[in-house]
Amino acid sequence: QVQLVESGGGLVQPGGSLRLACAASGSVDSLNFMGWYRQAPGKERELVAALTSGGSTKYAAYVKGRFTISRGSAKNTVYLQMNSLKPEDTAVYYCNARSSYFPREYVYWGQGTQVTVSS
Repeated sequence: QVQLVESGGGLVQPGGSLRLACAASGSVDSLNFMGWYRQAPGKERELVAALTSGGSTKYAAYVKGRFTISRGSAKNTVYLQMNSLKPEDTAVYYCNARSSYFPREYVYWGQGTQVTVSS
Protein backbone atom coordinates (compact mmCIF):
# COMPACT_ATOMS: atom_id res chain seq x y z
CA GLN A 1 0.00 0.00 0.00
CA VAL A 2 2.90 2.34 0.74
CA GLN A 3 6.29 2.32 -0.88
CA LEU A 4 9.26 4.51 -0.05
CA VAL A 5 12.15 4.93 -2.45
CA GLU A 6 15.38 6.65 -1.49
CA SER A 7 17.78 8.10 -4.01
CA GLY A 8 20.74 10.42 -4.23
CA GLY A 9 23.42 8.40 -2.53
CA GLY A 10 26.84 7.82 -3.95
CA LEU A 11 30.56 8.20 -3.44
CA VAL A 12 31.77 11.58 -2.28
CA GLN A 13 35.01 12.96 -0.90
CA PRO A 14 35.25 14.25 2.64
CA GLY A 15 33.83 17.74 2.82
CA GLY A 16 31.53 17.11 -0.10
CA SER A 17 27.77 17.23 -0.28
CA LEU A 18 24.91 14.98 -1.25
CA ARG A 19 21.18 15.46 -1.37
CA LEU A 20 19.07 12.44 -0.61
CA ALA A 21 15.46 12.19 -1.64
CA CYS A 22 12.66 9.97 -0.44
CA ALA A 23 9.55 9.59 -2.52
CA ALA A 24 6.43 7.89 -1.23
CA SER A 25 3.70 6.28 -3.23
CA GLY A 26 0.48 4.56 -2.34
CA SER A 27 -1.72 5.62 0.56
CA VAL A 28 0.29 8.74 1.28
CA ASP A 29 -2.55 10.87 2.68
CA SER A 30 -2.40 9.01 5.97
CA LEU A 31 1.37 8.81 6.01
CA ASN A 32 3.70 10.71 8.30
CA PHE A 33 7.33 11.02 7.37
CA MET A 34 9.34 10.41 10.49
CA GLY A 35 12.77 11.16 9.13
CA TRP A 36 16.04 9.70 7.99
CA TYR A 37 18.01 6.88 9.55
CA ARG A 38 21.33 5.36 8.69
CA GLN A 39 23.01 2.05 9.30
CA ALA A 40 26.68 1.29 9.00
CA PRO A 41 27.92 -2.29 8.64
CA GLY A 42 27.73 -4.14 11.92
CA LYS A 43 25.94 -1.31 13.66
CA GLU A 44 22.38 -0.59 14.68
CA ARG A 45 20.20 1.62 12.59
CA GLU A 46 20.19 5.10 14.08
CA LEU A 47 18.12 8.21 13.70
CA VAL A 48 19.82 10.98 11.77
CA ALA A 49 17.13 13.61 11.31
CA ALA A 50 13.48 13.75 12.30
CA LEU A 51 10.64 15.69 10.75
CA THR A 52 7.34 16.07 12.58
CA SER A 53 3.92 16.85 11.20
CA GLY A 54 4.09 20.20 12.95
CA GLY A 55 7.16 21.18 10.99
CA SER A 56 9.69 20.71 13.74
CA THR A 57 13.04 19.20 12.94
CA LYS A 58 15.50 17.40 15.15
CA TYR A 59 18.97 16.13 14.42
CA ALA A 60 21.44 13.76 15.89
CA ALA A 61 24.30 15.61 17.51
CA TYR A 62 26.82 14.27 15.05
CA VAL A 63 25.03 15.78 12.03
CA LYS A 64 23.70 19.01 13.53
CA GLY A 65 24.80 21.98 11.49
CA ARG A 66 25.73 19.80 8.53
CA PHE A 67 22.50 18.03 7.55
CA THR A 68 19.10 19.52 6.82
CA ILE A 69 15.85 17.61 6.51
CA SER A 70 13.02 19.21 4.57
CA ARG A 71 9.80 18.52 2.75
CA GLY A 72 9.52 18.95 -0.96
CA SER A 73 6.85 20.98 -2.66
CA ALA A 74 5.18 17.66 -3.25
CA LYS A 75 4.00 16.33 0.09
CA ASN A 76 5.08 12.83 -0.79
CA THR A 77 8.74 13.79 -0.89
CA VAL A 78 11.31 14.55 1.77
CA TYR A 79 14.97 15.43 1.41
CA LEU A 80 18.14 15.22 3.38
CA GLN A 81 20.75 17.76 2.40
CA MET A 82 24.13 16.59 3.63
CA ASN A 83 27.04 18.99 3.68
CA SER A 84 30.56 18.75 5.04
CA LEU A 85 30.42 15.00 4.82
CA LYS A 86 32.81 12.94 6.87
CA PRO A 87 33.99 9.35 6.48
CA GLU A 88 32.01 8.55 9.62
CA ASP A 89 28.85 9.40 7.69
CA THR A 90 29.35 6.35 5.49
CA ALA A 91 26.26 4.19 5.79
CA VAL A 92 23.10 3.10 4.11
CA TYR A 93 20.54 5.85 4.58
CA TYR A 94 16.89 4.97 4.98
CA CYS A 95 13.72 6.98 4.85
CA ASN A 96 11.12 6.12 7.47
CA ALA A 97 7.41 6.80 7.58
CA ARG A 98 4.50 5.65 9.69
CA SER A 99 0.77 5.49 9.45
CA SER A 100 -0.83 8.51 11.05
CA TYR A 101 -3.52 6.22 12.48
CA PHE A 102 -1.48 3.20 13.49
CA PRO A 103 2.09 4.42 13.82
CA ARG A 104 3.24 1.39 15.77
CA GLU A 105 1.62 -1.22 13.59
CA TYR A 106 2.38 0.27 10.19
CA VAL A 107 5.97 1.32 9.77
CA TYR A 108 7.50 1.78 6.35
CA TRP A 109 11.09 1.77 5.20
CA GLY A 110 12.67 2.34 1.86
CA GLN A 111 15.31 0.11 0.35
CA GLY A 112 18.05 2.47 1.41
CA THR A 113 20.65 4.40 -0.51
CA GLN A 114 24.37 3.95 0.02
CA VAL A 115 26.44 6.94 1.03
CA THR A 116 30.18 6.47 0.97
CA VAL A 117 32.50 9.24 2.07
CA SER A 118 36.07 8.48 1.16
CA SER A 119 39.09 10.05 -0.41
